[in-house]
Amino acid sequence: MTDRSPEDAPATLRVLSSMTDISARAWDSVANPGWLMDEAGRLAADQELLDRLSLAESVSEPDESPYQVPGYNPFLSHAFLSSLEEAGCATARTGWLPRHLVLEDGSGGVLGAVPAYLKNHSQGEYVFDHGWADAFERAGGDYYPKLQVSVPFTPATGRRFLLAPGIDHASGMTALASGLVEVARRSGASSVHATFLTEPEWSALGEIGYLQRTDQQFHFENRNYDSFDQFLGELNSRKRKAVKKERREALAEGIEIEWVTGSDLTEAHWDAFHTFYMDTGSRKWGRPYLNRQFFSLLGERLPDRVLLIMAKRDGRYIAGALNLIGSDTLFGRNWGCTEHHPFLHFEVCYYQAIEFAIARKLKRVEAGAQGDHKLARGYLPTLTRSAHWIAHEGLREAVADYLARERAAIAQEAEILSEHAPFRQT
Repeated sequence: MTDRSPEDAPATLRVLSSMTDISARAWDSVANPGWLMDEAGRLAADQELLDRLSLAESVSEPDESPYQVPGYNPFLSHAFLSSLEEAGCATARTGWLPRHLVLEDGSGGVLGAVPAYLKNHSQGEYVFDHGWADAFERAGGDYYPKLQVSVPFTPATGRRFLLAPGIDHASGMTALASGLVEVARRSGASSVHATFLTEPEWSALGEIGYLQRTDQQFHFENRNYDSFDQFLGELNSRKRKAVKKERREALAEGIEIEWVTGSDLTEAHWDAFHTFYMDTGSRKWGRPYLNRQFFSLLGERLPDRVLLIMAKRDGRYIAGALNLIGSDTLFGRNWGCTEHHPFLHFEVCYYQAIEFAIARKLKRVEAGAQGDHKLARGYLPTLTRSAHWIAHEGLREAVADYLARERAAIAQEAEILSEHAPFRQT
């Protein structure tokens, strides 16, 4: 398939102040190309696009790589991002002023897009730069505002530079990355931060001068398991016994587990989950980022992409976890409870997620940020990536030096953790 460069035809960059400034169809054509969704959130392959790509590949040069349709990512969808804005979670009032970048051809067709926000704080990002901000402010600089490229409140890896099929990756990345720098300069922002990037995006940004950063999460990889028991069979004896014990004790007091998704979702489920979420949020970080309206909008617009794993005792919900379902990945997001039971958090957030992924034949479970405790439960260390452009030369050099040392430390830690994986040695 012959890739087009944005330079092949007149192209312009446009900054959107809201997701309402672009249609869902136009945004989703680059956010999740190759996928169609009906009003109930049911997902299907875009056969017309796939046929066009197949035809293009059949007449392309032999050494050209075929276009790989990316997996469907619910967080990148117009439905998800617009729900955050409409509910008032990601707005100027909360310090997330939308500044989405769109690359268009001469006829207004979308060639690429970037979800971006002008921010006056560093909350809700999960890639921590508070130390950079403090140091720069102490030296007399203004770290805020900054331009953040991300899905708000969502530490999940995915594409951030959303290029249409057929657009040359290198030139498209350069056009969008340069556009972000220009938006930052015109806005008086100190920096651009693109977080939870794919590896190709991270590499491309490094080549054009962005600083590269790494961290790690813990993900479950589904090795074509037929059942949870088959997964257990691959753990070493000690870990296998520990998992069985935790699952027994988690449900020992008559607790039942429900999977709720699609048309089964009701406002009563969201009422219960919101109570759990607010309890955990108020204890862990003091100000929950999501509100009750957002959950209703999510259930209305993406019902088949939502999975609530709910725990019930004596006919009443006592705990729950919100997950979103991609085409090949289950994304664990938020947890909360109103009763505390031993190991219930592990059961609802980790073991039930594995059960669901196996049942749906999903390739992996991403269980969110942090948590070395996930390792013993079958979740292995996985690299996450971010890239940063910093205008001030002195700050840029200091951060570059810090990141070089941090990347080495992260790699060493991942190697050590991998040696303690719970799986049997083969």
